[in-house]
Amino acid sequence: MQIQTTVGKIQDQEAQAIVVNLFEGVAAPDGATGAVDAALGGAIRALIAAGDFRGKRNEVAVLYPAGSLPARRVLVVGLGKAEKFTVEGIRQAAATAARKARDLGVTQLHTVVHGAGVGAIEMETAAQAMVEGTILGLYRYQELKTQLEDVRPNVETLTLVEFDPAKLAALEAGAAAGRVIAEATCLARDLINRPANLATPSTIAETARTLAEAVGLQCRIMEKAEIEALGMGAFLSVNKGGGEPAKMVILEHNAGREDLPAVVLVGKGITFDSGGISIKPSQDLWKMKDDMAGAAAVIGALCATAQLNLPLRVVGLAPLTENMPDALASKPGDVVKSLKGLTVEIHSTDAEGRMLLIDALTYAGTFKPQAIVDIATLTGAQAVALGTPAAAVMGDEALVARLRAAGEASYDRVWPMPLFEEYGEQLKSDVADVCHVGGRAGGCITAGFFLSKFVPEGIPWAHIDMAAQGLADDDRPYIPRGGAGFGVRLLVEMLRRWNG
Repeated sequence: MQIQTTVGKIQDQEAQAIVVNLFEGVAAPDGATGAVDAALGGAIRALIAAGDFRGKRNEVAVLYPAGSLPARRVLVVGLGKAEKFTVEGIRQAAATAARKARDLGVTQLHTVVHGAGVGAIEMETAAQAMVEGTILGLYRYQELKTQLEDVRPNVETLTLVEFDPAKLAALEAGAAAGRVIAEATCLARDLINRPANLATPSTIAETARTLAEAVGLQCRIMEKAEIEALGMGAFLSVNKGGGEPAKMVILEHNAGREDLPAVVLVGKGITFDSGGISIKPSQDLWKMKDDMAGAAAVIGALCATAQLNLPLRVVGLAPLTENMPDALASKPGDVVKSLKGLTVEIHSTDAEGRMLLIDALTYAGTFKPQAIVDIATLTGAQAVALGTPAAAVMGDEALVARLRAAGEASYDRVWPMPLFEEYGEQLKSDVADVCHVGGRAGGCITAGFFLSKFVPEGIPWAHIDMAAQGLADDDRPYIPRGGAGFGVRLLVEMLRRWNG
């Protein structure tokens, strides 16, 4: 999509459609909406008076100027109650209006910046949210469809219109950041939505390499022989039943810049999770193509980090493998040796993600980072505990606080879980140093506690369990059904605030 900015009056724009807004409970619109209403002879006030439009959140009305304005259509989008309006409301309103425009066949859309006027939200923040909401709301996964005759074309150009020229620089900066972050999220969505026969460890690794070249990241693909030589026995225990060799994608922004603070992001990359020998039920098993959503989030976040040129050294690790049943696959009761040297007893091969992560977390220490954050579709217990509104987060308190603040700003929200020492009692093994599962009780937490045993000593670490956020089962304003791309905006927001 082409993103443009311009200074002027929204009512003067010659466009296929213009977008204005209204808070709930307003009877006589003012500002840009009032100016459009006046040009339309009070048509918006008439809608309100008739009760046909009340400004409720994500409500949309369409008016046809019939020559009273240069625009062919006017879309009025509701912002809800003014006292409850937030940046998230901007994203949703932008997405709602863009989808309505697409339904009408509009390919060039002009809009005011919601929230930057009466909403009193800083222009750069509002513009970023506008572009994020529009791009994310219009996302469709179509690369495998061969018949698109009945599908409306997407909006091709979005023009943000601002009356005050003094705000243009902030408008442009916000729009540029919003585009980078939204497109990185869509990239993660593409990786998640691809079926597992196309999104394999090797194809994801090659996609990461291509993306790295395009945005200026350093990329190295660690092959199975090197993984084995290093001693990543936990990682390889999952790969034993896979049809493809394991790979570890290593992406670096500002590689070699020892003068910059370093942060390592680790993303779980199970390209398909059958459960292995502890095989999953067949119902909805197709959804397990999303078990690499953590790796997708890390790849997307690194691409955005490079394009935003953040003043950090950021490393992304994406361990990739299938988890399949096979004569050579790991079995419940097996014991393997991790990169850290601890032996791990496997009780369920369907708790495989943590086995990739522990070796990747140990390896992350070689970069001597200020912090390590891992993100994974890890446990069904997370979905039971928190549902879809928030992922679970646990670990170093200061790092968790960073992630919570970033989550509130990006609306990739997280909620903290405890890591009390008592949870470690559930991980005791009779035959190895540690058991990798701790039973049903507190399953999300015991998984995180298990991971904590493999984090290099002295390095702040946080774990994000996003099991319920990998795939969206319903259609939300800027999250269509399918791969959600959760975590990209969260991680990028955390990194953007790192030195702040």
